[in-house]
Amino acid sequence: MRKIALWEAKHPKTVLIAALLLLIPAFLGFFGTKVNYDILSYLPDDLESVQGEQVLDKTFNTAGISIVITENMQPKDTLALKNEILKVDGVSSVIWVDTIADIGIPADILPDTLRDIFYSSDGSQTMMLVRYDNTGSDDSQLKAIAQIKELLGKNRFMSGLSVVVDDTREIAQTQAPLYITVAVVLALIVMSALMESWFQPLIVLFSLGLAVLYNMGTNIFMGQISFITQCVAAVLQLGVTMDYSIFLIDRYAEEKPRFETREEAMAEAVANSFTALMGSSLTTVFGFLALCFMKLGLGFDIGFVMAKGVVFGILTVVFVLPSVVLIFEKQIIKYRHRNFVPNFEKLNRFSIKHKKAFALVFLLLLAPAYLIQKDIQMYYSMDKALPSYLTSMEGLSKLKNDFGMACTQFVIIDDTLPAEKLIEMEQKIQALDGVSSLLAYNSIVGSAIPDDILPDDILSLCKQDGKQLMMINSEYGAATDELTAQLNELDGIVKSYDPNAYITGEGAITQGLIDTTDRDFTVTAILSIAAIFILIAICFKSPSLPVILVLSIELAIWINLSITVLGGTVASFVDPTVVNCVQLGATVDYAILLTTRFREELRHLPRDEAMLKAVSAAQQSIFQSAGVFFAATFGVYLVCDIYIVRGMCALLARGAIISEIVIVLLLSPVLCVCEGFIAKTTTGWRLKKT
Repeated sequence: MRKIALWEAKHPKTVLIAALLLLIPAFLGFFGTKVNYDILSYLPDDLESVQGEQVLDKTFNTAGISIVITENMQPKDTLALKNEILKVDGVSSVIWVDTIADIGIPADILPDTLRDIFYSSDGSQTMMLVRYDNTGSDDSQLKAIAQIKELLGKNRFMSGLSVVVDDTREIAQTQAPLYITVAVVLALIVMSALMESWFQPLIVLFSLGLAVLYNMGTNIFMGQISFITQCVAAVLQLGVTMDYSIFLIDRYAEEKPRFETREEAMAEAVANSFTALMGSSLTTVFGFLALCFMKLGLGFDIGFVMAKGVVFGILTVVFVLPSVVLIFEKQIIKYRHRNFVPNFEKLNRFSIKHKKAFALVFLLLLAPAYLIQKDIQMYYSMDKALPSYLTSMEGLSKLKNDFGMACTQFVIIDDTLPAEKLIEMEQKIQALDGVSSLLAYNSIVGSAIPDDILPDDILSLCKQDGKQLMMINSEYGAATDELTAQLNELDGIVKSYDPNAYITGEGAITQGLIDTTDRDFTVTAILSIAAIFILIAICFKSPSLPVILVLSIELAIWINLSITVLGGTVASFVDPTVVNCVQLGATVDYAILLTTRFREELRHLPRDEAMLKAVSAAQQSIFQSAGVFFAATFGVYLVCDIYIVRGMCALLARGAIISEIVIVLLLSPVLCVCEGFIAKTTTGWRLKKT
């Protein structure tokens, strides 16, 4: 490694040019990577609701159906709007009351079934169903939705899962550059204050920016990434890999007095830092890789991209940053300033002097923090993940308040069932609490009318390939206890007539999401803790230190989530899982750094003095790393309108500060109190007894 580092140090311009040339394929890969804005598409295929959604797509072409609502419009104007929508490329059909009855018939004398489906309770609003040529969240469908939005003026609204996807795409594409800009600016401000040179942060950000671009460019090999990953990957990568750059630059400053040339000093710094950097980065990589074991595909998406980002961060720090530092060293020296990191020596002395009391506080916090965080409330529906001003959210509000359609389910059943059985089943479904309306073949045309005289739009909507489709509207919102009970009753009724039937739609899919993420949270928590526990045990050759260090970060995580509970905030369904893995993997480095320095100081100082010196030395690096992590994630929180991303970044920003406080203020006294036991259970912990 030293030979490679020495060559690199002697040819810094060559290395920099090569690094810049690699940006060409990185940019091509970045712009060639598709972004997926549909979270529900990451659900596992073995869920019945997902299988039902696939049947909707393949058989009925209805999975991506949209609903257009008009308010206080004359029937002829609504019909004109319908015809305009039909002209949009990608729209296959538009179903409105005129598909079944003459628009000259007043709404109040229409059959109850039609009036309940197509008109609001007061009759002032009507809705139409829009179907598309392509299925799901296809790009052509999103383009069609964008064109339909342009046709909608005042008193016209639109909703549906595909509209939600399109709104998510629009807001993410608009705001993502702002997220990055604010995160970088805030990180730059924090680094400028915490580092010893005004110019040094620019060097660090440039090098890590290369790593971010390499990472995002190689996502093209994954085929696509989620919009959540796109929004937070760069910010998280910047936050979790910042301390690697700081570590190398500080090591170079230590080596310079020992060598005749800058190049030799940098080579020595790289060689000596490489092993430590690799060991430190592994904890973060393992934390992210734990997300890959989620059944929800979103976990693999975030976990793999971020693990890859940490690897690119290490490679860039080792192979690019040294060259950039050597090229711009004069500027770094020229713009040096005094250190603005606060001096916590008095606080450190106080905590070490009263180490038993602080250790007791550590122990007393564990149980309540763990128990409180278990009560965290989570939301699963997208109407809570997006701002209310979006087209899809305004339309959803109309459906809930004026049509009694808080949630829509689809039932796919065997068309060979006798008509009387189907009518009997439909009557039982309509009698369920919370069911506001039901759209089915028999409810529209009755059982006596032959299929060959029905309009093609109605027939294709209700019957295809030996299957019959029913649309059931519920007054209950997705992910509510009431809807869960309703779905269980609905499942019992439907399966008693056709055991092979499917129930899908927003509510059923969201219920699958709840069940999947509950399992994922447990699995990823266990895997991330186990992996990092084993790594620490190997690095320190100790069975006791992993328990203490992992427990300290877990305490920080539990406190973080407990604050959410006590504050009455509802988190998104991905927050606890992502925060547990990311905060553990990214901030356990703080605990490892403190413990490593404590072990070094113990070899020539008494226990309390060793810890005081260790915590004073490690504190600056921890303060810098946590400060940058906080600034980057808090910046996204300030400007983000996608609440699922905003909430995640708020938790991570707070988690960085909490981890810092727990490590410095509580872990250091705990290590002091337990030092005797640690020495007995750790190979080579100290050379002499103190």
